[in-house]
Amino acid sequence: MKILHVDSEKCTRCSICAQVCPASFIKMTEEGPQENEFRFCISCGHCVAACPHGALDNERTPLAAQEPIKLSNWDEKTARDFLRSRRSIRRYKKEPVAKEKLLQLLDIARFAPTGGNGQGLSYLVISDKDKLQQITELTIQWMEQELSNGAPSAAYYRNVVRQYRTTGEDMILRGAPHLIIALCDKEFPRGQENAHFSFSYAELYAPTIGLGTCWAGYCQACAFTGYAPLLTVLEIPQDKKVAGALMAGYSQYRYYRMVERNPLAVTWL
Repeated sequence: MKILHVDSEKCTRCSICAQVCPASFIKMTEEGPQENEFRFCISCGHCVAACPHGALDNERTPLAAQEPIKLSNWDEKTARDFLRSRRSIRRYKKEPVAKEKLLQLLDIARFAPTGGNGQGLSYLVISDKDKLQQITELTIQWMEQELSNGAPSAAYYRNVVRQYRTTGEDMILRGAPHLIIALCDKEFPRGQENAHFSFSYAELYAPTIGLGTCWAGYCQACAFTGYAPLLTVLEIPQDKKVAGALMAGYSQYRYYRMVERNPLAVTWL
């Protein structure tokens, strides 16, 4: 069954659709673009999005569902300042975020680039205070286990465990009212990489809707090892695995300046 449809009156045979197709699914003929029977479509939508005349439609990425790009009011300084002003939030208000706003955040995250347009992610949002406390406690217990076993990476955990056991300070989830877990199928090979892209989009978008986020690296590292007590609390389905973890909530503080980083290091060959 063919999935490409061409409006012959609009098509100029410019071949842009074929040029931008990453899978070589489209071939150019004298009649215009056609499907290449030796390739496959990865549903990226490049062909439809790049056609200057709106002549091409793809059933997997319909023209009617694509929105026009309107970024004429952005300049390089605006984009630069926007990217530089993002901060990782580690102090949160106790106020929970409305489900609609969390859905808004994740709806943007799903547009992040993925390897081969594999996508493959779903999300688990944990908001129950008792369950979040359990997740922190279990991650600490896992760290203590790693320390006692002399794991190479355990040196990073010593201070986290000490702070938690002596003062009760939560350096795992930082008091965030929500924890977002990215899930993928157990056999999916690019889940972690795709989750990194997805959460990068979420972290960049979050400040525009008044939210703060931070990578939940300790919790994620624990889950990646398959630590059974944590996975049980997370209620991960048998056919799924954790691909990433992100804290979310309202920031307790506001940041007024853009922080410097290490100098740019580049090697030219």
